[in-house]
Amino acid sequence: MKLHTLKPAEGSIKSRKRIGRGTGSGRGGTSTRGHKGAKSRSGYKTKLGFEGGQMPLQRRVPKFGFKSLNKVFAKPINLNTLQDLASEFNLDTITFDTLVEHGLVSKKDVVKVLGRGELTAKLNVSAHSFSASAVEAIEKVGGSVNKI
Repeated sequence: MKLHTLKPAEGSIKSRKRIGRGTGSGRGGTSTRGHKGAKSRSGYKTKLGFEGGQMPLQRRVPKFGFKSLNKVFAKPINLNTLQDLASEFNLDTITFDTLVEHGLVSKKDVVKVLGRGELTAKLNVSAHSFSASAVEAIEKVGGSVNKI
């Protein structure tokens, strides 16, 4: 076997349809576009969501509410997650960089520490924001809270 003798598998390569090459080709005349109408003309385009003149779906459906593009969604981290992290890696300080390093948040996230779960380790936690129950639980065990 040599490189110049290689051929693709039988039936794996088809020749493309040559449209508009005369009536003898079987695809001449209207060139597979049907008869008349906008779709048979050259340069035909429709707008996205066009439904042939019928009122399009995005205009039929009622609109309500408002979503601010500037709203910042905080990534929640619970106390039980902090406890697991501290006990697994023997940490006494947990910062935003620590959370990024262990894959709990990404660099662009805003972190809010929430109060679900038990905290037994004395931790110094720094994050963007804290819930009142989280602050209470961290300070109860002798830890400290630092807002970034």
